[in-house]
Amino acid sequence: MPSLFEETHGAVQMLQPGATIGIIGGGQLGRMMALSAKYMGFRIGVLDPTPDCPTAQVADFQIVGEYDDKTAIHDLAEKSDVLTYEFENVDAESIDEVRHLVAAPQGTDLLRVTQDRINEKTFINQHGIETAPWREVNDFDELEAAIDELHYPCVLKTRSGGYDGHGQHVLRNDADLEKIRARGDRGGGFPPSILEGFVDFAFEASILVSGNGKDYVTFPIVRNDHRNNILHMTIAPAEVRPEIARTAHAMALALAKGFELAGTLAIELFVTKDDRVIVNELAPRPHNSGHYTIEACSIDQFDAHIRGIAGWPLIQPRLLSPAVMVNVLGQHVAPTRALIGQHPEWNVHDYGKAQVRHNRKMGHITVLTDDTARTVAELEATGCWDDLKPYEKRA
Repeated sequence: MPSLFEETHGAVQMLQPGATIGIIGGGQLGRMMALSAKYMGFRIGVLDPTPDCPTAQVADFQIVGEYDDKTAIHDLAEKSDVLTYEFENVDAESIDEVRHLVAAPQGTDLLRVTQDRINEKTFINQHGIETAPWREVNDFDELEAAIDELHYPCVLKTRSGGYDGHGQHVLRNDADLEKIRARGDRGGGFPPSILEGFVDFAFEASILVSGNGKDYVTFPIVRNDHRNNILHMTIAPAEVRPEIARTAHAMALALAKGFELAGTLAIELFVTKDDRVIVNELAPRPHNSGHYTIEACSIDQFDAHIRGIAGWPLIQPRLLSPAVMVNVLGQHVAPTRALIGQHPEWNVHDYGKAQVRHNRKMGHITVLTDDTARTVAELEATGCWDDLKPYEKRA
């Protein structure tokens, strides 16, 4: 195998078409990474425990195994020129152990930071960027002391793991605190955790940044609407004052440079009522809120990720059209499929998952538009997403 490493930070130098990119994780993000890579002429291998997973359906080969199976990761490394991953719950040590066999341009420092909420908040704050106030808590006594400092309402999150609201508890009063205590008394224990002060935000937002280890580009700041702790809809671009957009882009570039980023990084934000921009969480890979880029931008988040890990040059993405992206969860598959024939403006993406489950992300729809508010209203008026309406708006 030709040398792919730079001595400074392990970035790849111009991986050539025909080389193989190994993806750890076979869900929808891996699938869309693979599709971008195939257009560029790369071969794709995937490691996932589910045969014929979404990524395997568009890949050249699959290794069936768990994500922390060191033998399986070793097999993927031997068959690949570059390794990447589609989610952050990957065993960093296993990747380090195969870096003599394969390039891992994202490195593992990024993983170790984003896998641990304490490390993540510390890294963000060290780069001069604001987060919610937070305290490390490892037992009930520390939790009570942290609540005395941060006050109700606050959010208790496990230090590692968790997604789409899992491993998170909003504490609004002493009764909520007693529920946490009771869970521990029943044998649930108290995992290493972080307590975050509540942010009185005007809306949630996100921004993507991509890099090739030395050069970095940003995507537009977008507005996100979550329902039941799962992203429901993304509106691109977010209607914000230019100063807010500039702040978000500067934050994204500062974090990308701090990581010597290769690939795509998603930054989830709160925009407050007094126009502050606060970082909530980081995702070291393409992100649900960036799916609109496939149709709406001159280069999408998956193209940018593949170019970044392959050491290719990056161009600043341009928003070609405003857009609205809406997730299709398991309960929305049948109603949205029934309406496809009536909506030529829908760009439908189905992830190829074999099992349809309630609240499982099964696909998404993107609509290019000149009027995002009208498009949001038209999507909601179809009734496909009535189960996600705020309670007071339900019939």
